[in-house]
Amino acid sequence: MKKEDLIKINDYIWEIPIRRLADGSDMRVPGRIFISEKMLTDAFRDQSMTQVINVAALPGIYKWSLAMPDLHEGYGFPIGGVAAFDIEKGGVISPGGVGFDINCGVRILKTGKKYEEIKDKIPDLAALLFREIPSGVGKSGKLKLSNEELDLVLKNGVDRMIELGYATKDDKKHCEEGGHLEGANPEYVSSEAKARGHDQLGTMGAGNHFVEVQKVEKIFDEKIAKEMGLFEGQVTIMIHCGSRGLGHQVATDYIDLSLRSMGKYGIKVIDRQLSSVPFSSPEGQKYWGAMQAAANFAWANRQLITYSARNVWKKIFGNEDLKLIYDVAHNLAKLEEYDGKKLIVHRKGATRSFPGEPVLIPGSMGTASYVLIGSEDGMELSFGSACHGAGRVMSRTQAKRQIRGSALKEELEKEGIIVRSGSMSGLAEEAPLAYKDVEEVVNVVHNAGLAKKVARLKPVAVIKG
Repeated sequence: MKKEDLIKINDYIWEIPIRRLADGSDMRVPGRIFISEKMLTDAFRDQSMTQVINVAALPGIYKWSLAMPDLHEGYGFPIGGVAAFDIEKGGVISPGGVGFDINCGVRILKTGKKYEEIKDKIPDLAALLFREIPSGVGKSGKLKLSNEELDLVLKNGVDRMIELGYATKDDKKHCEEGGHLEGANPEYVSSEAKARGHDQLGTMGAGNHFVEVQKVEKIFDEKIAKEMGLFEGQVTIMIHCGSRGLGHQVATDYIDLSLRSMGKYGIKVIDRQLSSVPFSSPEGQKYWGAMQAAANFAWANRQLITYSARNVWKKIFGNEDLKLIYDVAHNLAKLEEYDGKKLIVHRKGATRSFPGEPVLIPGSMGTASYVLIGSEDGMELSFGSACHGAGRVMSRTQAKRQIRGSALKEELEKEGIIVRSGSMSGLAEEAPLAYKDVEEVVNVVHNAGLAKKVARLKPVAVIKG
């Protein structure tokens, strides 16, 4: 596939017309890519465009197979992929289309401090955050849950954290879906998944997950920023993580189940990674319940990290309470209504962007992150969706070949960004060089009308596994 095969809708939307796939099947809907012409070349370097096409052939897909400007090759769906399926017309649910880190997401906390007031204490803040928030592959948290206690978290998410004293009702108000999906069913989460998750609440994990201390560098919309409580020079804390080993195992379990079950529903896919079952099928409903349980676990995980961050802040700066601006999920399937139709909307490496709701787009390590606000146009253009980050242009393996973690740490600290990480190779994997330019990505989101820029945040301390 090449650029000449695309139809330019406008400067920020390109369409893949309906075409025949390699296996002889046809796309059921066009593909649409939100991207600038400058960024388009990168989109052909991996299989992400082919994945957009393959998703467009799935049963019950509605209107388009979409990709956000951070698109890159993923498991079945591209990362940055969005697709909605009409449940009344055999629409499917695809575990691979949600992904392995179910409800990987981002939240942002605001403080009342300006960076210039506290910059001398940022090193202490970074050191204590690194010490108090477990990070890295397989790391355990301070809570060790019995199966009964874990089931309460899986069922109730942030509501359970409120009951345990780790969250406030105000936190709940500022989470997507209140940090609690009602359809969660712990019975559909395997014993293997529960065993992996019972001691991982309050842990960050590795990869692109982080806790980051930031300062508000620029305000684009004074009115909305004021409503959110943001001002220039302000210190904020951003948290990015998900459902850890529990969510990964849920994905693994149900990818396997859907692969074994597709045949009885007459579903054939060009790529086994797109294994899917009808949403209304017994297998689809089991995954639906397990996925929502894993999502609740992820919200509880970010909440417990928030509790640790608040305690760290109080130790250094006194009793100021850090307020949650918003928590938004990536990697979820949600039942939503568009054009009077009930659709199961998959967002993989994509975030919800509903009118009047904050949209959080973190940059790569060492680059800016953005707060935006969802727009009415986005509901029509993308099922109310935007991208979830900058998007990789280099694999983790390639990044480690080209970049030394220790040299990167030194370079970032020369730029005034304190880095605390348990792994130099893990640091190299997440180098800014391995990612797209977040400024370009966010400008596409803004100019395409998916969401509007509110504030740019500059990192001053990065904590990673």
